[in-house]
Parts: sequence; structure tokens; C-alpha cells
Amino acid sequence: MCPERDQPTPYTRYRAGRRVLPRRDGSESIVPRAPGSPRAARWRQRITRKRVALGLLALVVGWVALSLVLFLVSSHIERTSPAGDVSSVLDPAGFPLTSANNILVLGSDRRQKNSKEPGAETTGPGRSDTIMLIRTGGGHAARLSIPRDTVVEIPGHGLQKINAAHAFGGPALSISVIKSWLGIPINHVVEVNFEDFPQLIDAMGGVDYTGGCIVSRLDGGFSKGGYTLRLSAGTHHLDGKAALALARTRENLCAPQETDLQREEHQQALFNAMKSRLFSLSSFFRLPLIAWNAPPAIISDMSGPTLVALFTALAIGGTPATHVLKPSGTTSVAGGEGLTVSESEKRAAVARFMSG
Repeated sequence: MCPERDQPTPYTRYRAGRRVLPRRDGSESIVPRAPGSPRAARWRQRITRKRVALGLLALVVGWVALSLVLFLVSSHIERTSPAGDVSSVLDPAGFPLTSANNILVLGSDRRQKNSKEPGAETTGPGRSDTIMLIRTGGGHAARLSIPRDTVVEIPGHGLQKINAAHAFGGPALSISVIKSWLGIPINHVVEVNFEDFPQLIDAMGGVDYTGGCIVSRLDGGFSKGGYTLRLSAGTHHLDGKAALALARTRENLCAPQETDLQREEHQQALFNAMKSRLFSLSSFFRLPLIAWNAPPAIISDMSGPTLVALFTALAIGGTPATHVLKPSGTTSVAGGEGLTVSESEKRAAVARFMSG
């Protein structure tokens, strides 16, 4: 017997979930699956702490890589090389990251051409305001600061303050004089370019300087179109202009009795403040900006990759105490009263530096 054709075929109706987005025909689209659905569970399995950590690590590596590229590009475009005669007086050395290197850091007191500071030098290389030796690389870490009023023999000029060597013959003569006087090799030189120094400090977000009272008038002070620095004893946050004024302070009106040793201590404190700021968390977010502004602030014989190796070695080596070469007396030379250093003090300082 055939089934009756007028009876409908039974079937089961399944109702789909509601849609969030409308279909093309204007009807609703399906809502996301409930949190307990298999698809949501699979997403929870994919988002693990390990994957989050790897993602953050990738962001950090990418940020550092971007900063490195910017530093190398800026080094190629913006970095200034010293005079050609410098290479002839430097001693060869290995890569700064793996071999011990002695770097001479110099800062000239030459002012800008529009300076209104009485007695300021606006032409030529100028005298060296800052003279510091850094030993780094291969597990070494040492610093030796030489007071600029230290009296030494400068070829062709007799007994003079050591900072005069830079005025007579630029960084090349400074290197030769210091090498001969201390009896140590010098592998690289770094000069601070004060024209671009403030931009580097501002790129870092400023620095926190801790020290005693300082009052100085750069380029004649505010009243003559220059800059007046006023710091009470304690900790201050310095922008680029204030940091530059501190680095170039020669006469502290707040403490007229200060000697060249105290001025060296102010500069060392500023140097340490810059290093602490550079390796802080806040500077990490500013790293590309810092990387771009760092090369213009220095004049060096080192290429971009060598500078990267130098800064890496300095970071690995930590922050060793800076030994300031202590004078044993004074003597009169051209330009005023100078400081003398005994042979025993010099030998002890050199031995400490080279073993650091």
C-alpha cells in the first residue's frame, strides 16, 4: 500500500543564534558564541602568559632595533669627526666591547660667536674645560679626571696649564701631551659638542642633578643676553640649557673659594646623572629620540658601530667611582696659578686606572 501523499514529511527545525551585524538582505547576523562555547575556549588557550610575554619581548626588541638604526643613521649624517691629525696620535685597540680601550673625553670652553661673556674665547679650539679618561671594554671599568689647571710640559710652549694644549693644537696636541705625561696609550677621543648638547639633555627629558649651591653667569648672564644658573644645595631637575650652564661653569659665585677640584666634582655629578637618566625606564620610551640626538652632541674618531660598542661596554661596566688626580701644590705659570701633581700621586693614579 502506498503512503498517502497528502501527509507532510516530518522534519526538525533548528534555530540559529541572533546576529550582531545584519545580513545583506537586512536581517540580523549571529551574535558571538557564549563564553562557554568551544571557540571561546580555544581563544583562551591561545592567549597565555607565555604568548603575552613573547609579544612584549618582541615589542621591546623592535623598539631597541629602531633606536639602533636611528643612532647609526644619525652617526653617519650628523656626527662630526675631529681634525685629521688626531688619527696619527691615537693608539690602535680592539673592539671596545671585547677589548680594553682608553678614551679621552674633552670639553672645550670655546663660546658661541655671539657670546657676551667677558674674556670668552669664540674662535679656535679653545681650552679644554673637561679632561677625563675612561677605561672600558673587556671587563674593565675605570675613570680618571685631570684638573684643567694641572701644570705640565707642552712641547714648544714650556710649562703650561694642561687645558692650554687644546688651545695650542686642538685635540691632537691634548692627546699627545696627556699620553706623554701619564705614560699610557689613548685609543679614542670624544669631544663634547656644546652647540648640540642641550638638545640631547632635552631628548632625555632632563636630568636630576644633586650637589651644592651653584650660581654662575654664562655669556654674561641674563642681563647681557646669556644664561644665569642658580641652584641651591640639593637635587634639581635640569633641562638642556641648565645642564650646559653647569658643565661650563668656571666661576661659582655661590662659593668663590671653590678650586678646580670642586668644579671637576660638579661635572662628574652631571655625567653620572646623565648615565642614570639614560638607563631609566622613562628614557626607554624616549630611546629613539635620544638615539637620534646623541651623535650630534659629540665629536669623535669613532664610527657609529664603534660608538654603539662603547656605550654598551659602559652600560655593562656599571658606574665606577671617578678618581680625580690630586694636586700636591701650586706654581705660577702663564695664565695664573697652576696645580702641581707629584710623581708618586701620578703613578698611583695611573696604576689604579689601568688595573680598573
